[in-house]
Amino acid sequence: MTIFEALRESHDKQRRLMDLLVKTHGDSEGRDELFKRLKAELENHAAAEERALYMPMMEHDMSQEKARHSIAEHHDIDEMLETLGAMPYDSPAWLTNAKKLQHLVTHHLDEEEHEIFQVAGRALDDSTKQSLAKTYEEEMAARQAS
Repeated sequence: MTIFEALRESHDKQRRLMDLLVKTHGDSEGRDELFKRLKAELENHAAAEERALYMPMMEHDMSQEKARHSIAEHHDIDEMLETLGAMPYDSPAWLTNAKKLQHLVTHHLDEEEHEIFQVAGRALDDSTKQSLAKTYEEEMAARQAS
């Protein structure tokens, strides 16, 4: 497995959770549970991805700018998560902001899969791509266990 395959698995999970979240209503247990699961997945994924993919990309001139851009997008997603977390689930603005989050996340994932992975694929050799997958999976496991 390469780093890109490992990341796509998490991306698919994020898309599914986002799709389910924006279909929830009001101050419900379902909305609370989905938001907490999504928030944990996004935060764990971003931290593990930055360590396993973006740090190695920063070492190459050809991929440095893309890595910085993606890290900035992680920050934007974190800010939207904070906004949602501070808002009552039954607020009329909650769903609007959840849809903004969905747009941010979807844009970010699509950009990674269609642009970042190609640049990183050229910058990193095959054995590095495989070892980074292990780094990513170990980081995710450690974060999920804590």
